[in-house]
Amino acid sequence: MTIADRWLLPDGMDEVLPPQASRMEELRRALLDLYHGWGYDQVMPPPVEFLDSLLTGTGTELDLQTFKLTDQMTGRMMGASADVTPQVARMDAHSLKRQGPVRLCYCANVLRAKADQYQGGRSPVQVGLELFGHAGLEADLEILRLALTSLSVAGAGEVHLALGHIGIYRSLVEAAELSSEQERAVFEALELKSPGALSSRVEECVADPALADMFRALVRLHGGPEVLDEAREAFAEAPQAVGAALDQLRALHRGVMAEHPEVEFYFDLAELRGYQYHTGMMFSAYVPGYGQALAKGGRYDDTGRAFGRARPATGFSLELKLLATLTPREPRGDGIWAPAEGEGLAEAVKALRQRGERVVQALPGQRTGPEQHDCQRHLVPADDGWRVEALPASDDPT
Repeated sequence: MTIADRWLLPDGMDEVLPPQASRMEELRRALLDLYHGWGYDQVMPPPVEFLDSLLTGTGTELDLQTFKLTDQMTGRMMGASADVTPQVARMDAHSLKRQGPVRLCYCANVLRAKADQYQGGRSPVQVGLELFGHAGLEADLEILRLALTSLSVAGAGEVHLALGHIGIYRSLVEAAELSSEQERAVFEALELKSPGALSSRVEECVADPALADMFRALVRLHGGPEVLDEAREAFAEAPQAVGAALDQLRALHRGVMAEHPEVEFYFDLAELRGYQYHTGMMFSAYVPGYGQALAKGGRYDDTGRAFGRARPATGFSLELKLLATLTPREPRGDGIWAPAEGEGLAEAVKALRQRGERVVQALPGQRTGPEQHDCQRHLVPADDGWRVEALPASDDPT
């Protein structure tokens, strides 16, 4: 192994250096304070759990993202957390067991065996919140508003909100009475967003002509709010649950626009992300200049069923590293440079730090100066001890 090999990081793993690390910490605190103000209690899930618990009810996608290892104490298989949401669902169902709505938030490092195609990276810092115990539209609207407010706190300007509802597709599949093989064929064609492929699969799998037309319509129902009007016509004869889902999307659109009129909406009724996971509305929030969603979430009722307590649930997550790049932290220059030694210097430095000041004290023989340490002031001797002065532009004490 060469010296160069020793500092190579695995693909998808990264390190965060100053000043971006400080920006991430400031943003983490700001977001958790925001959620606290809305009544969300912070939880801290463990970094690893037994696979039986960690992957319960999450489908194969999270299984493939999970690093697996053997517990040396029990011989059982464990997994590193690749997504905090299932862990928080377990906390609500098994550990807390509170009655009524429960609001929880978190910020945790997660580890993934492969990069997440939606938020990228294999070692994200996941920030998010979950609202359990309320199946109404009001809970979904609160989640959407908090997601948009989170992006605003992070410095996002123009935001595009992509909104869908998995219940539309689920209702059509149920009405068509598709077998698992037929459903898989239609699902794969719809994921490709290919009208030709979808039409041929529907022709093979869907016997009812009216339902077949509705499946075909899904692939073209994407765009602005006018899509909801088009969907009303396309699904006029659809099961009642489809109309209810469209009503929910309309209500969410109006509710968000009332507080965030600047948001650009995009509806996609053929969005199937998290099909095995989501049960209702789904959303992703995008900012120009970023090719992936900065926030994503939706409704995922009954995740706690596997832990003995089925509960309505809705929430979202963000990737803190990505979010912190919206407004990179600029050096503040608020530090105070202190010399290495001097009579009464230790007391002066201690007093300044107790007042909350950042004081960087030189070490004996140090050749680097305050410019490397975010300092634009320095301590100088005075008749009554030490005083703080602004550094001259050319000053470079050692």
